[in-house]
Amino acid sequence: MKAEVRKAALSVRAAAHATGQGAAADHLAEWLASRSGCILAGYLPIGTEADPRPAMAAHNGPVCVPVIEAPAQPLRFRAWTPGAALQKGAFGVSVPATGEWLVPEVVIVPLVAFDSQGFRLGYGGGFYDRTLQALRANGPVFAMGFAFAAQQHPALPVEATDQPLDAVMTERGIVRF
Repeated sequence: MKAEVRKAALSVRAAAHATGQGAAADHLAEWLASRSGCILAGYLPIGTEADPRPAMAAHNGPVCVPVIEAPAQPLRFRAWTPGAALQKGAFGVSVPATGEWLVPEVVIVPLVAFDSQGFRLGYGGGFYDRTLQALRANGPVFAMGFAFAAQQHPALPVEATDQPLDAVMTERGIVRF
């Protein structure tokens, strides 16, 4: 069932992406201003994902991005700055070529769709679910989805391993759960 929802949601995201993300990154940067100094994990967008890089660049504190080290394992996070040297990582995703490994306190999470309960649908690899579970086992971590408002779905299929988001930031502002 997730595969069917994912296919439809990717089409919705592509259409939303074509119109631009509006003030989403500005809203995210404003929200992050109250978290000055925290270790922030963002992501380098692929395809039609909403682009958090302007908010990441404006963050007053360390910023890192995910690195896939192995299938079925949690992500690790390497320090990132605008203009950092990048190389191709797993699945062709760009990652910093060098940098310190960090443990984030706030994680900006890409997604294919999200629902009103805070659950997200990703690409199906389970990387963010495993990562959020591992991070939360060691203390509080805020998971902020970053998406287009059109990506909200009435109800997503949920499995026991799915980790909920704390909020999602869109071009319309924050959606809290």
